[in-house]
Amino acid sequence: MTYPQTLDFLYAQLPMFQRVGEAGYKPGLQRTEALAEATGHPERQFRSVHVAGTNGKGSSSHLLAAVLQAAGYKVGLYTSPHLKEFTERIRINGQPLAPAFLVEWVAQRRGLFEQVEPSFFEMCVALAFDYFARERVDVAVVEVGLGGRLDSTNIIRPLVSLITNISFDHQNLLGDTLPLIAAEKAGIIKPGVPAIISQTQPEVAAVFEQKARQQGAPLLFADAHYRAELLGEPAPDAAVQRLRIWHDGALELDALALGLVGDYQRLNLPGVLATVAELRRQGFVMEEAHLREGLREVGRLTGLRGRWTILGRQPLVICDTGHNEAGIRFIVEQLARLPRRRLHFVLGVVNDKDVTRMLALLPRDATYYFCQATIPRALPAPELAALAAGLGLTGTAHGPVPAAVAAARAAAAADDVIFIGGSTFVVAEIEEL
Repeated sequence: MTYPQTLDFLYAQLPMFQRVGEAGYKPGLQRTEALAEATGHPERQFRSVHVAGTNGKGSSSHLLAAVLQAAGYKVGLYTSPHLKEFTERIRINGQPLAPAFLVEWVAQRRGLFEQVEPSFFEMCVALAFDYFARERVDVAVVEVGLGGRLDSTNIIRPLVSLITNISFDHQNLLGDTLPLIAAEKAGIIKPGVPAIISQTQPEVAAVFEQKARQQGAPLLFADAHYRAELLGEPAPDAAVQRLRIWHDGALELDALALGLVGDYQRLNLPGVLATVAELRRQGFVMEEAHLREGLREVGRLTGLRGRWTILGRQPLVICDTGHNEAGIRFIVEQLARLPRRRLHFVLGVVNDKDVTRMLALLPRDATYYFCQATIPRALPAPELAALAAGLGLTGTAHGPVPAAVAAARAAAAADDVIFIGGSTFVVAEIEEL
């Protein structure tokens, strides 16, 4: 098969959770373990860092990979979903998976797939681990796909486990309270393996403490030791934000440039820094210069896109993949501080989110351009427009993402702001990205 034919085969035969939702989700590790056994247990052939959480796990994974790369290590990075191309999910030192490897790998294992019947995500995890093992990475940063306890990535035994923010998302699969969701995320905590929690949240702290005790795992709440202080408000179109880092009350890093400018990144930094410190304790050599380069050049080093990304100026055009209540709240707060005449909001969502709770957070003085990504899970733009109108949001339905973006651009003046988001899949279909 050619590369396009291989992708068609995968998408047709193995439903993706990201495309079809719950129908593509197969909880449990037995199929992943069967794939791992059939491929020689590649997950045991490289060192790893495991990252879970509701918000921030993708950014934290990229930041960790970037610092390790800057220090000279050969770094595997597994994340999901992809924005533009399937191969973005699996990278080594920022370079996406070679399409030829994917074609050969799938061709050799079609019989295995028929026997095991894995989900799309389980196949992706097996592919990533095999690729990292064959390429002999020094370390792989592995982002959980959904939850943690039953996630396919949870067959690894990492050097350290990092858990970022816990908030409401995928309640139909993970539970409808924060402690229940946290318990699923805590499932990545392994016996004796250090666990780091980025953000102390009183509602769920006891969940992590209990799990760590059960597993005999050292536990650290990173924000009790690290604090990121913003040095002045960055310009609206800034590519970096500058921070001062305090560690146990003492100044550790001054004038640190972070190549991600979303407000929420300051909540991710303590966990990233604590994980770097833990890896240093385990023998990794990462000097201050490596840390600074990795955090500043995260986009260049890892290929990260879609986190508060500036797409244009005059008008200022911004996109962000934040797609749940907590993520939208940060986006709205940051938009409120931007100098502007009018705000144009291009919005699309998926149909298995709590859309009403998200819409209730959005500014009433913006003009909305409702759209839908080209995936089965997308909420049709007219339905989204009707829900929004019921909550006092004014706008029109435009169908495809490019049409909504074009309408916003046509209506915006030079001193306006256009924001595009609501879903990773909306951002993925922005032509300029």
